[in-house]
Order: sequence, then structure tokens, then C-alpha cells
Amino acid sequence: MSQFVPQFTAGAIVGEPEVVEDARSVREVATHPAWLRLKEAATALQALQVKDGSVGLESDRLAAAELTATIVDAIAELAPFFPHDASYLAALRADFARWADEGFGVPDFLDALNEFQPQRNRVDGLGHLVVFPMYTQNGSTNRFVEAVLVEVIWPEFVAALEAGDYGNKLFVALRFVDFTPGYDTNSAVLFPETVAMREIPTFTWGAIFQDREAARYRRVVRAAAEITKLDLPADAALMLEDQRLTEETFVMWDLIHDRSHMRGDLPFDPFMIKQRMPFFLYSLEELRCDLTAFRESVRLERQLGALPESELSDPQRQIRDHAKLVQYAVIFDRIFRFAITGSRIRNYDGLGGQLLFAWLHQHNVLHWTDTQLTIDWDQVPDVVVALSDRINDLYWRSIDRPKVAHWLAAYDMLTETLTPNPASVWARGLSDEVLAGPPKGYTDAVLDDEFPLSMFYEALNKKMTAVIESTSGITGTTDEA
Repeated sequence: MSQFVPQFTAGAIVGEPEVVEDARSVREVATHPAWLRLKEAATALQALQVKDGSVGLESDRLAAAELTATIVDAIAELAPFFPHDASYLAALRADFARWADEGFGVPDFLDALNEFQPQRNRVDGLGHLVVFPMYTQNGSTNRFVEAVLVEVIWPEFVAALEAGDYGNKLFVALRFVDFTPGYDTNSAVLFPETVAMREIPTFTWGAIFQDREAARYRRVVRAAAEITKLDLPADAALMLEDQRLTEETFVMWDLIHDRSHMRGDLPFDPFMIKQRMPFFLYSLEELRCDLTAFRESVRLERQLGALPESELSDPQRQIRDHAKLVQYAVIFDRIFRFAITGSRIRNYDGLGGQLLFAWLHQHNVLHWTDTQLTIDWDQVPDVVVALSDRINDLYWRSIDRPKVAHWLAAYDMLTETLTPNPASVWARGLSDEVLAGPPKGYTDAVLDDEFPLSMFYEALNKKMTAVIESTSGITGTTDEA
């Protein structure tokens, strides 16, 4: 059996068995009076905070103290429902008390953050009570106190994947249960770096709300398929009717995507931290990781599909079946949602979607004919893997290139498929002064919308705008999801 066909073992699930037995269902906690008091107090406290998280007016500090006391008492009352988080919840109460005692300046919740380690208990259905002053990516830029009830999504086949060739000790998949206003937005991540703290520690986890990703996908793809008259394959159509199936598919996709940032022939810091570069470089990196998830899913589907059904374990069957669904998810989320979501100001995810669509079209596996979209699914895997190969080759060659030469090579690669803005100085050719100058000159010369939407996407965008906007705050339990 290939090394890429993971074997499920009993040790694949991280966490002590008694954790599941002792903890109350987090969905029950969502109706507990202490949670409702905590949520109400946190929301009220937000109205007293300024952008950096402090309470700006001295006249508001008495009210802030009362609200904080309510939060601390509620956390203490709810703590027995989360025995696996006992040290974190104790540190959380201490951080709130210290913040109040010090007069509600810029909050510092480093001690509690260091104790919160959700990656150590990746058990399907396990709940967490998360309370921090933090901003929410793609949501609020204010470091307000937010409170979130979540549950872990960690099905058996995902545990098998992670225990095998797709290890990622930092990755946590979550489902929303309830939340304060900072998450009633487009934010679908919970990252420790968003928390207010005095210093930056080594981050040990990162979480994605797969239920929001899945619900958003189902609503957008359902509408886009109808608008473009796309006849979906039966298994792709099934995803649109099954929230849990789609959640599990996104967990598999993101598990492989997340670890891909650290693997491969990388000419730069894999997370591009503190680097200023043309936005299309970020687009290629995110697309590279998505296409890695795609190609690994193709490999898993083919390898497991070649084995007799009787030789497969239940987790292997699940991996095989979800691998095909990951391929649909990557394509449809990229071409239907990413490409037309957000502004046209340095929209790197949008550009990745545009590139994938144009690549599929120009390689004759995606067709827009007689105002109907058709896709030759049998040919799609090899064509998408070829784009992945093209980006990987760019990266491999760039290890030997100066930084700005890599930027120029990446731009040339993009313009083989996409048409740049007619006003682009990059497309016309950068001046000798820019070419001989510092990297900043290259970056400053990139237009905000360096690669405008095609006529296809301009038309689709007009019909999809309201649908995409309607997904803000969506969860897996949203009525119309």
C-alpha cells in the first residue's frame, strides 16, 4: 500500500477519554443563564472600549468594573462544564481581575492565552468557552472583549489523516455555537495573534470555523450554479444539501492547506511575515496551498479508489469519498466566491480565483457557451495539477533568483493567463529607475486592481453580490444555509 494511504490507529485522536465524558455538551451551555449573562456583559463592555481595547473614559470605568465582575463570575460558574480548560479559565479570571485593578488600560491577556491550548484536545464535539479582548479577522479591527462558544470538528477520518502523512499539530477545526458581535461578521478564524497581549509568544495553534466556511460555500455555490446553469455532478450536488458533509470536506481541505505553507521549495518565509511585496505574491502563495490540497486529494482518491472495497477501513473509505469532494470545494469556492468577494483593492484571494477560472477555460475543460457553464470533470484533475506544477516550478526556480527577479517572474507567469490592467506600468515594463531601485519602488508601482475582472466576472458579480453579502455572520445552523 502506498505511503500516501494513511492508516488509522486508535492513538490518532488527541485527548483523554474522560474529557468527553465529563464535559457538558456545549450546546446545552449555550442556553445556560451564566453564558447569557456573560454574553450580554461582554457586548455591553464593548460599547465602553476604544479601538486598542482600553476603556477610554474615566467616567465609564465603574460600569466597566461591574460588567467585568459579571464576566468573571459567569466564567467561574461555567468552568465545571469545561474541565479540559480548567487552567485557562482560571488564568482568564485572573487576567480580567488584573485588567480591572489596573484601571482598564490596554488589556493584556497573555497569561490566559498561554494556558489556552485547544490543539491538545482535538475530540469531535468537545466544547470550549473562549473569552478574550481581540480583533476578528475579516470582522472587527477593534480589540474588544469577545465571547465565543465553540465545538471541535474532528471526525475519525480526519484524525486518521492527521496521524498519517498530513500531520499538523497546530490545526484546530471548529463549529460556532454562539458568539458576541465581533463574530457576527465574515470572520471564520480564531487566531491567537489577534488577542491583546504584552508580548508575542510562540503560537501553538490556529483555528478555523468550518461551519461558516461550509454554510457560505453552500449558499454561494447553489446560487452560482443556478445563475450559470451549471449541471452539478451528483456528489457535488449532495454537498449543497448536507451541512455536516460539507464541514468535514472543508476540514480536510484546510488541514492540508494549512500545513502546505511550511512545505515545499520555498524561496521565502512561508508565512511571509513582516514582508512588503506585491499583492499578487500573496495570491500565488494561497493558491499554491489550495492546489496542494487539491492534488493530494486527487492522489488519495486515485490510490484508495484502486484498492478493493473489502481492503479499506472505514476511515479510508471516508478519506476516499471526501477527497473527491475537496476537489469540488477548491474549484467552486475559488471560482464562484473568492473571485468576486471583497473590494478590488489588492484582493489577493480574488486574483487566485480569477487565475484558476482562466486556467481551466484556456485549457478547454471549462466552457462558457450559449450562456451556460459546463465543466469536463474527467479532465479537470490533471489540468488543475498542471497549474499547481507551474506555481511549484516558479517557486523552485526562484530559490536561485533575487527577490525582485522572483516578483518579475511571478508577474510574467500570471500574465501568461490573465490580462493586466491597460494602465499597468508593470505590463508596459518598469522603468530603469524602478528596476535599479529598492523593492519598495516595485511594490508602489502595482495598481490596486492590477488584474481587473473579466467580462464574465463583471456579469456574474452583478448577479451574485447580494448572495455573497448575505453570508456575513452565517453559521451551520442558519436557517437558509
